[in-house]
Amino acid sequence: MKKITDFRLIEKKEWAKSTYLLLQSDEPLEEIKAGQFVQVRVDDAQHTYLRRPISIHDVDYQNRTITLLVQRVGEGSNKIADTELNDTLNIIYPLGNGFTIPEKNQNAILVGGGIGIAPLYYLGKMLKEKGIEPQFLLGGRSKSDLIMLEDFESVGKVYITTNDGSLGEEGFVTQHSIWKEKKFDMIYTCGPKPMMMALTKMARENNIDCEVSLENLMACGLGACLCCVENTIEGNVCVCKEGPVININKLLW
Repeated sequence: MKKITDFRLIEKKEWAKSTYLLLQSDEPLEEIKAGQFVQVRVDDAQHTYLRRPISIHDVDYQNRTITLLVQRVGEGSNKIADTELNDTLNIIYPLGNGFTIPEKNQNAILVGGGIGIAPLYYLGKMLKEKGIEPQFLLGGRSKSDLIMLEDFESVGKVYITTNDGSLGEEGFVTQHSIWKEKKFDMIYTCGPKPMMMALTKMARENNIDCEVSLENLMACGLGACLCCVENTIEGNVCVCKEGPVININKLLW
């Protein structure tokens, strides 16, 4: 069930381009699936009238907290990232459809690029609870783009690529040596569209099941404004409602 409620900021971490926000509710959390997102109201921003969609990075039902990773890209995201401790953010959640959690053991790899790593941490935890050991392949332009690696390493094995070779293997995630060393049954991915399109091509060529978390421009988050439409084999769908997670078998990429 969707809920509109205030969350209080209780912890914050800053990097050059991203901000970690740990938010706590006074009420028990709604059930949240890995891959779902929130719409955050932006207060006191002169040119920002609509809520901003942000992936849910982690969930703690016992402490009634959710974690968001916010990338600073404009007035809205900067305003959210500038929230101070003990201030509140008004949030609609949980929105969209999440990743599929298999019932049987699979050799799964979770591939994230840039801020696209955000929903993969909670997904990795959910897979681990099912007895599936997640493996992460995380990519960025340089070392400074890769954050919270210790958290990911606490959940599963982490492989890294950077465009400049400053950390891990040099190149794109599709070029990592892990693809030659191991065979995978499932790819989960979120990040820049060119990266996900390349992974989609790789998955199809190797007959690997794959789900992508799309990052189309979203405004309402409820499927009413039609800003986030994606053309699929089933026709046009609203990513905020039918996604953001979609199996590649439905995509026309």
